Amino acid sequence: MDAIELQSGMSEDKVSQEEMGNVRMVPVAEAVRYHKRAQGAERRSEELESELAETRAEAERLSRELADTQKEQELIKKLADGGARDLEAAVLIAKARMGRDGKLDLSGVVEQLKKEKGYLFSQATVTDGTASPRTSPAKEQRSGAGSLDRAARRAAVTGSRADLQEYMRKRRSVF
Repeated sequence: MDAIELQSGMSEDKVSQEEMGNVRMVPVAEAVRYHKRAQGAERRSEELESELAETRAEAERLSRELADTQKEQELIKKLADGGARDLEAAVLIAKARMGRDGKLDLSGVVEQLKKEKGYLFSQATVTDGTASPRTSPAKEQRSGAGSLDRAARRAAVTGSRADLQEYMRKRRSVF
C-alpha cells in the first residue's frame, strides 16, 4: 500500500472511533425497554386513530339521521297544517315521492298530494270549504248509546223477541 492509502485508511478509523466516542452508549436492557415503550406508543396511536375514524363516521351518521328527522318533522308539520286525515300514510307517500323525485320543496309535495290523493286530507281542505263529517258515531259506539238506539229501532220494526232481548240486554249495560 502506498502512503496515501494508508493515511486515508487510518483517517477513516480515527473518524469512526471519534464518532463512537461522541455517541452515548446505552445499556442493552434500557434500549429494550425504550423499544418496547415505542412499540406500545405506536400501537396505542394506531388504536386511537382507528377509534377517531369510527367516532367521525358515527358523528357523520348521526348528523345525517338528525337532518332526516328534522326534514320528516317539517313534513309532518306541513301535512298537519294542510289538514291530513291519515298523517302516517301521507308521510309515507310524501317520503317516497321526495326520495324518488329528489324534491326538497315540502310545500310542493304537500300540494301535489292534496291534488292526487285527496282522500288523505279532510274534506274541509279538499272541497269548497264545507265542514268535515261528524265523528260522534265513533264516540257513541264506545259509550253504547248508538248501538242502544239501533237495537231499539230494530226491535220496534221487527217485533222479534230476539231483537227485544238484545235491546233489553244493551239497555241494562248502558244504564
